[in-house]
Amino acid sequence: MKDDLFALQDYNLWANKLLLESLAPLPHEEYVRELGGGWPSIRAALVHLAGATRAWAERFDGRDATTLPAVEEVPSLADAARMLNEADARVSAFLAARTPEQLAAPLVWKNLRGEEKAAPLWTVLRHTANHATYHRGQIAAMLKRVGGKPLATDLVRWAIERHEAGAFGD
Repeated sequence: MKDDLFALQDYNLWANKLLLESLAPLPHEEYVRELGGGWPSIRAALVHLAGATRAWAERFDGRDATTLPAVEEVPSLADAARMLNEADARVSAFLAARTPEQLAAPLVWKNLRGEEKAAPLWTVLRHTANHATYHRGQIAAMLKRVGGKPLATDLVRWAIERHEAGAFGD
């Protein structure tokens, strides 16, 4: 496996799985607890990550996505995990069906303000992974604050694991 969008998406799926594993033992009271800072709670950050990933999946499927779910619409960790896993699967399927020419072509979408934007598809797909990484870090920091133990989701840990499994064809 070389450094490409497929590897990046594989990393993103792996890291999201570990994030959800880290959150699984968390009592609901800690999941929804208002902590202050960038996101008011772990739930708010995870709902944002899941909702944004779902919005991109919608856009990749040619539909407008100009809103994200409100925190109250996704009450439990299981609900947010389901939304994230389903959106990740949709993004993966979309990527798998793209040709190099399609990846280089512009994607046109409406942002959350309803404004039309465009960028090469490959950059938007990289953005989805980068966005997830950013919010996984925030969630990991909040999880530590409530006594949880986040699993490491560094890119190099993914690479070590995949290398040891022979996934890179070395």
